Formats: sequence, C-alpha cells, structure tokens
Amino acid sequence: MTRATKIVATLGPASSSPEVLERMIRAGVDVVRLNFSHGKAQDHIDRAALVREVARRVGKEVAIMADLQGPKIRVGKFEGGKTMLEPGQSFILDGATTELGTNERVGLDYKELPRDLRPGDTLLLNDGLLKLTVDAVRGAEVHTTVVVGGELSNNKGINKAGGGLTAPALTAKDMEDIKTAMSFQCEYLAVSFPKNATDMEMARQLANVAGESTKHRAALIAKIERSEAIPVLESILRASDGIMVARGDLAVEVGNATVPALQKKMIKMARELDRIVITATQMMESMIVNPVPTRAEVSDVANAVLDGTDAVMLSAETAAGKYPVETVEMMSTICIEAERAEEVSLDADFTNKLFGRIDQSIAMAALFAAYHLGCKAILALTESGSTALWMSRHRIHVPIYGLTSQVNSQRKMTLYRNVRPLLIPSFTDRDQALAKAEALLVDQGVLKSGDTYAITVGEPMGHPGGTNMLKICRVA
Repeated sequence: MTRATKIVATLGPASSSPEVLERMIRAGVDVVRLNFSHGKAQDHIDRAALVREVARRVGKEVAIMADLQGPKIRVGKFEGGKTMLEPGQSFILDGATTELGTNERVGLDYKELPRDLRPGDTLLLNDGLLKLTVDAVRGAEVHTTVVVGGELSNNKGINKAGGGLTAPALTAKDMEDIKTAMSFQCEYLAVSFPKNATDMEMARQLANVAGESTKHRAALIAKIERSEAIPVLESILRASDGIMVARGDLAVEVGNATVPALQKKMIKMARELDRIVITATQMMESMIVNPVPTRAEVSDVANAVLDGTDAVMLSAETAAGKYPVETVEMMSTICIEAERAEEVSLDADFTNKLFGRIDQSIAMAALFAAYHLGCKAILALTESGSTALWMSRHRIHVPIYGLTSQVNSQRKMTLYRNVRPLLIPSFTDRDQALAKAEALLVDQGVLKSGDTYAITVGEPMGHPGGTNMLKICRVA
C-alpha cells in the first residue's frame, strides 16, 4: 500500500547536508519547510537551491514551503543567558530597557506589549512552561507575579492566555522575507499568526507583487495559532489555499485540552471547503533525542491521519534532531498503518451535496465510478491541479495521479492527500494525451494489461478549469 498522507519536514542544521537531505527525500519527504524564524535571506536561498538539486538527483519533485516568522513576542536577553524565576516573586517585563535582563526584570522585543495588557491578565512564557499574573502596567513596564516558575532564558516567547495581543500578522521582516521566498519560487507560503481573512489577503497581495516578474503564484497556508482565528476560521480558510493546525502557540492561548477537538474541527472544515490542511507541532518530539517515538506520539500521528489531514509535519525533529532520516521513516510507517484502518464512505459523502461546476462534478463522478468499479487508479489530466485537489478531499483507497505539464502544479500537488503528481508533455490532441497518460502509468508499473482505470480531461486542452470529460478505460 502506498502512502496517501504527505510528510512535511523542516530543514535545519541536522538536515542541510546533501547526503542527509537525499536520504530524507528517499525516506518519504514530500514537502521541505524553510523556517524563516532562523537564518538570513541568503541561507534560505541556498537551501532552496539545495532542495531543487537533491530532488532532481533523486528523481522526485518536492515542494518548498517558506514559513514566515510572524510577530514573535519575546523577552530580551539575560546576563549569563538565563535566570531562575521562583513562584511568588515579582518580575518586570520592561519595554523601555535595552540592558541585559536580571532576576528582577527583562526587556521586550515587542515594545507595544504593555498597551495590550490589563491587571489580572495571565502571561505564559516559553511555550507555557512559566506562568505570570499581571499586577499593574506602568508606562512601558509590566509588573507581574510569578505563578509557575522555572528557568527563563534568552528570547523565549510570550503568549497571553485567551489571546488579545494586537501585533500585526505581517511584520516588516515578513514583507522582506516574502520577496526572498518568491525569488526562489516557493510553492507554499505559510503565514504565522493571522487573526482574520484580511491578514491572508494582504499576504497574497504582497506575494503576487513579489512574484509578478516571473508570473509565479505561491499557494498560501494560514497557520492557526491565535485564539482570535477560531471564530473566523471559515473566512480565513476561504482567503487561503490551506491551513496549518499549529498546535504549539494555539495550545498556549486556548489551553492544551481544547486543541484535540479544534484539530478535528479544522481538518473537517478544510476538507469541506476544498482546502488543504497540515497538522503540526511536537508530532514526534521525543525522536529529537531518541531513535524511536513514544506510543503516545504514534497515536497522535495516526489520529491526525484518521481525521483526514493532508500532511503531518516535522519541525525540530528533522531540523535539529539526532535522527532526521529515521523520524521520516517512522512517520511514513505510522501513516500507512493508519490508512489501512480508514473507512471509505464515498456514498455518504455525496448525499445531498451539490456541485455547481462542471469540472468539479467530473472529479466527483470519477471518484464514484472508480470506487464502485474497483479501478486500479484515477488519472487526472490537469493544468492547475484543481481536479486532483477536489478528488483528494474524499477518502478513497484508489490512488489518484495528477498529470500536468506545469512543474509548479506538479510540485503543489505533492501536498494533496492521496495524489501522486507526474509531469506529462503538453498536448493539444485529446487522444494523444490519453494514450500518453496510460503509457506513463504502465511504464511506472501502476497499471498492467487488463486493469481498469478512470481518467478525466478537458477539451479544448491546455485551459485551467476546463475538465469536462470522464472516461473509464481498460489497459489492453
């Protein structure tokens, strides 16, 4: 059984050598994430070039996701690099100081934090490991009492329980980073901390302007990390090409116990709106230092697969961990085993569902026919990849092959669940295209004599959104 769920892996010091990256791609990486929270512009440009070169050597196209840093709200630096906070002690977050921090106070990189806070607010530092209560706000100083103490080191993040920080989703750094990402033509641009659809629309406008010279269009992924994003999730989805269930910062704002149900809700809504969805954060965290995951992590990955996520993501596990290749291999194995247990309910999916577009109706008809006829594969000849995307929104244990003449579309489809993207020459003659598609799948060992398959195509050929024909074929 081939894997339907895709794997996103973050590049970092542990995985930036050509040898390790090649092994990771061979082990199953479909999308490489470049984390713009670390490194300079040239570092990302060089890593993008490395990904393209290694992918060519392996003979497998992978997509590149540029992940913007966003408005990370952090404490400043300390004398000695860290301090120990004890429960009950007073501690000041000072937006005015430029001095190194002490056990009594520390600076802020987000100077506007004091205006967002009121007495009684709860602040969570270092991914929620430390908890402070706001006692008073005096000018640029936030006076707090430590509730849950511990070690606090340089540049650790700050969250406000329940959300409400007004920092904009796109910082000046992000705007420059968008230009960098578009210079190497990333397939996906992940926007951190969007609060509403307007944030995503602004990011798209900036990306389109940056990509105008090459006519490149990146797909936008909204990282759902703020509590404010939850009530307006549908509008954010409609303004995006997909979402990331970013469980780290989201859990700090809404509480750990709330996240599992939100994850299921987000995955379900994304699929219903024909958007892609990535599940992320601490999926295989223990494999940063251990050669095997915990059973809880195995269940976490499997449950995301059973929820219907398009992809599962690795962060520090592959960026800085001791076992980047083994982590990818293990995640791939877990995904395949979880997919074996999936229930297919296509008939129920289509009950009372209306399709207003011809191309979308053809995509759904192909799924229905292939499922009930027991086809070996579904072939979608597609310019933009939309037909393959619509097919991938429904669970079906029939592999979908997205055949396109556009390399950008091929790479984007690497993130679609149960879609195997392949490059095919551009044809103007329908019969030639159908014959080439079948020959390609036979050559790859997917189809053999006597196998039945479904194929969709649009006439006239070469026009995005023109899929208007479904054909059921048997290999001679």
